[in-house]
Formats: sequence, C-alpha cells, structure tokens
Amino acid sequence: MSAAHARWNWQSVYPAPAKLNLFLHVIGRRADGYHLLQTVFRLIERGDSLRFSPRQDGQLCLMTPLPGVRADDDLSVRAARLLQAEASAQGRGCVPGVDISVEKRLPLGGGLGGGSSDAATVLLALNHLWQLGLRRKRLQEIGLALGADVPFFVFGRNAFAQGVGDALQALDLPARHYLVLQPAVSVSTAAIFSAPELRRDTPPVSVGEWSAGFGRNDLQSVACARFREIADCLDWLSRFAEARMTGSGACVFAEFADRDLAEDVCRRAPPGLRAWVAAGVERHPLYDLAADD
Repeated sequence: MSAAHARWNWQSVYPAPAKLNLFLHVIGRRADGYHLLQTVFRLIERGDSLRFSPRQDGQLCLMTPLPGVRADDDLSVRAARLLQAEASAQGRGCVPGVDISVEKRLPLGGGLGGGSSDAATVLLALNHLWQLGLRRKRLQEIGLALGADVPFFVFGRNAFAQGVGDALQALDLPARHYLVLQPAVSVSTAAIFSAPELRRDTPPVSVGEWSAGFGRNDLQSVACARFREIADCLDWLSRFAEARMTGSGACVFAEFADRDLAEDVCRRAPPGLRAWVAAGVERHPLYDLAADD
C-alpha cells in the first residue's frame, strides 16, 4: 500500500471540496433534454467533510440526514449504493455496509457543487476502504448517474468541461484566491435550466480560447431575475472586482491574486451576508485514492 493510501483509513475525515465555475456557457440541448455546456471548473479549499464507519450487515445508513431530504434520496447514500452494486456485479461477494456522516459547510442550492462533491468523496473513499480497486474512469462513469458535476470531482483536477459536464480536460491554473458571497436563498438547478428565457445557443469555443475573465455565466441573468438577493450581491461585489455567479447560483464570487486584498473586501461585506475567502487548489485532496487508466 502506498503512503498516500495508508494515510486514509476508517478513522480519517474525508474532504469534499467546493467548485467554482469560472465561466459557464450553454451551447445547446440534446434530444433527451440535457443541456450541452462549456465551463471551467475550479476546485477551492473550502468544503464539506465526511466520516465512514463500517457495518457488517450490508446496510447503508446516513447518520446526518438533511431537513426535507429522504436519506435514500441523498446523493451520498445513492453513491454508496451504486458502488456496492458495482462490487456485486464484479463478483466481489458481499460488500460491508457503512454509516456515513456528513458535516455540511457548503449551502444547499449554492452552485458550489456540495452534494455532488459529497457523492464523489463517497465513491473515492469507499472504493479505497472497501478495497475495490476501481479505476478513476469507472468511478467517473458511476458518478455521472448521480449528476453532471460528480465526474469532475472524481476527476480531481481543475478542468475545461464540455458535453453535459462530463468531457473533461485538465487545466493548470495560477494560484488565486476567491471571495465568495452566499445570498440567503437556495436555487433549484432544474428550475433555472428549464426557464424559457435561458439562452441555449452560445457559440462553442476551444480550450485554447479560454483565459482568465473569459465569457460569462449564461444562467446568471435567469437567476438574478428570480432572486433579487443574487443581483444585489453581484452589484456590491462588482465594486471591487469582476463578479460572477457560480453554477446555477446562488453564490457569487470574485477572483483576487492577493489574499490580503480578498480578506479586506470580505470584511466590508454588508451586515448579515455570509462571505468567506478560499484559495484555489490544484488537485482534489483524495486524488491519489483513484488510479488512472
């Protein structure tokens, strides 16, 4: 067992980092209703954390259910269930169950990929703890059944993404710090993507055409029209730097080369508004738990 693998065990706390969409274009829509996207995903240091405890009865139990979300519908439980089924399909016999505990720091409906990141951490961690030996590509395929962002978190590197978000090309991004504002609203991704006024015909670009500050978030105007809180955050943050919404909202962010400057602006945030600074990271903390093909 490698040193990286030996570091992670049943007593470990497993991180689930957030992501930002540095731009997000909707370039089309498939016949099955899924939208075709182009985006740059950036991992940041802030995120949720998960713990796992083995069970001998084969059951998968979420010890920290979210209000209003059935445990069986939680992405973390669904990820564990899919991984357990994959092990069974490969003839590995009865895979032990697990208790899953999630410490949430990322908001629901925030556009930071919290639930998807939790699911990816479940796939990476349990693949290691259950000693299944599944390769990264297979874990990404399993993750896609849970949501379009999950494969990115399993991929584990900053990336230019296309398709429904699953065609990923690694990007080396410079060190940057991000001031994130969290409006007091939760945004339904499905509602934003189904909006009739959403633009779905932005011309596609190649990865070579992307650079810092490129493009926009095509979902932003739709979300702002429905949630004044998002528009207000963008208006305030744009006084200090270029501000954008991440994902389908609600969180907005600005990029800074200097952390002290980002922290200074953060301290000026309007009273009652949640704001925090996080550094971009190069790789997922659990990257080494999955082998590449």
